[in-house]
Amino acid sequence: MSTRREFLKKFTGVSAGVFFSGGAFTPAAEARPQIAVDGASRQVMVGGQRVKTVDFHCHVTVPEAADVLKGTSLERRGGGGQMLLTPERVERMNRDGVDVQVVSINPYWYSAERDLASRLIDLQNEKLAAMCAVYPDRFAALASVAIQFPDLAAQQLDDAVKHLGLHGAAIGGSVEGQELSTPKFDPFWAKAEELQAVIFMHPQDSVAATGVTNRVHYTGYDGAVLSMNVIGNPLETALFISHLIFDGTLDRFPNVKICCAHGGGFLTAYPDRMDHGCLVFPQQCKTQPKKRPSEYLKQLYFDSLVFTPEAVRHLVAVCGAGQIVMGTDNPIPWVTDSPVDLILTTPGLSNADQTAILGGNARKLLSIPA
Repeated sequence: MSTRREFLKKFTGVSAGVFFSGGAFTPAAEARPQIAVDGASRQVMVGGQRVKTVDFHCHVTVPEAADVLKGTSLERRGGGGQMLLTPERVERMNRDGVDVQVVSINPYWYSAERDLASRLIDLQNEKLAAMCAVYPDRFAALASVAIQFPDLAAQQLDDAVKHLGLHGAAIGGSVEGQELSTPKFDPFWAKAEELQAVIFMHPQDSVAATGVTNRVHYTGYDGAVLSMNVIGNPLETALFISHLIFDGTLDRFPNVKICCAHGGGFLTAYPDRMDHGCLVFPQQCKTQPKKRPSEYLKQLYFDSLVFTPEAVRHLVAVCGAGQIVMGTDNPIPWVTDSPVDLILTTPGLSNADQTAILGGNARKLLSIPA
């Protein structure tokens, strides 16, 4: 792996694959609370103090990946899409009051053989670092890793953090039917804990991972789309977290930093059932977690993509304000207005809570300066 200086010299510029995705922007009809407009950029204020905001959940693609995947079974899955980077993306960030976006690539390569996975990940991570080098104050990146090969993934994470300046890694919720809580994947979790690198879990092929393909069908809708996005993604996230808890991963690696997309899926909406499970059915629990299952939610992190102030309030009540980061899934149009409004209008949050969720927690996790 080249040094950061060497690869930046090689990859920045036109050949770096630096694109940004804008997407449609619809300004709110009425003034946003606590946001003052300074020219084209919105300055987010909490308690009279300027807050540096961070959107932790954003996506990007690397078009050059298509060349690596040409002629393989993954050719149609990688390198394309509309998650490209253009200057319009920065302009929208300015209008929305978002200072930093944390970008990552949704994993699609878990079926790849080792050589292909190695070449693809090397390319993607170098391009991710090059992208952020163009706007170093506006973007941070999470590495890709071939977690189907845990030893290789640990090496890729180490290289990405130490040599490319990336801040952690993005992973899916399972690997070709294998749970990431099994001991096979412990070398990866051990490396993440050693580096104190944040691991962002985002569901990938959740239709296959959760087995809901044939369970969801609504007249007038595409059942596969609904099962994947509306039910499959939060269900896969809930399964991922519950396996980490009940299979002992979070006991083996208590200091690992894991952030889960979509507010932790369904699990954070109904955590108390976990606490009663082993009490009511002790014969069904092969091993007992070292603490109440719901307590593990207070050591994980979750994005705020739960859509309503009441949902954010509940997430904070369950997990704590110190465990929530702002997230939008940009450029997927789940959020059409400024994401800071959701946090600023959530009832019961103190100034310190708002400041933490808007950016303080993410900056601490990623070592982003104020």
